[in-house]
Amino acid sequence: MSEVAYIISGRNTVIHKIRKLDLLLVSEVGLPVVKVTQNGLAIYDGIVPRNRREAKDAYCEVVNISSPDSFGEPKTLLFVQCLNGKEYKVDYSKPDSPLFIRVHQQSYI
Repeated sequence: MSEVAYIISGRNTVIHKIRKLDLLLVSEVGLPVVKVTQNGLAIYDGIVPRNRREAKDAYCEVVNISSPDSFGEPKTLLFVQCLNGKEYKVDYSKPDSPLFIRVHQQSYI
């Protein structure tokens, strides 16, 4: 059994934990996909892998944050803790503004 590259913590926090794999955070249709790397967050413009095999070949893991496996409902506000020691805030109510992805805390360790 393979290890999961993230941990769901609390009601709206994702913790990235494996340096070799990036996370692709997918929410509702029409909202941007967020890529979580070891260095931070960015909006992802590429093609989202359709299955685990494609994701593994691309060295990433797709996380559908509105699925029952994660939070169970679409989130408006999501916190992501990265391996670079920063916690980011993703505000899905502001997808087309500079406030969509912001640093929330400099160090959570």
